[in-house]
Amino acid sequence: MPDKWSSKDERQYEHVKDSAKERGKSTDRAKEIAARTVNKQRREEGRTPQKTTQGTGNPNTCLEERSKDELYNQAEELDLDGRSKMSKDDLVAAIRKRH
Repeated sequence: MPDKWSSKDERQYEHVKDSAKERGKSTDRAKEIAARTVNKQRREEGRTPQKTTQGTGNPNTCLEERSKDELYNQAEELDLDGRSKMSKDDLVAAIRKRH
């Protein structure tokens, strides 16, 4: 179990794992289900970062293939005004104009 899990997280992990095993899941599958459940709970509580909303995407990927969150983060780094109201296409255009 990861180091940053609380004792409550560990208890939840064990409970979910045991429950999955009782439902006939393999030990490996039960561990995966339990870990995903606990980590989802931690993300929803804001105790772990969400990768999808952090970075600016792979710089070797064209702007159109990046997620809106990645484009927003790049627009934020460029200090573009009005970025919160922009669509994905607007963000692409504004980033291209700035570069």
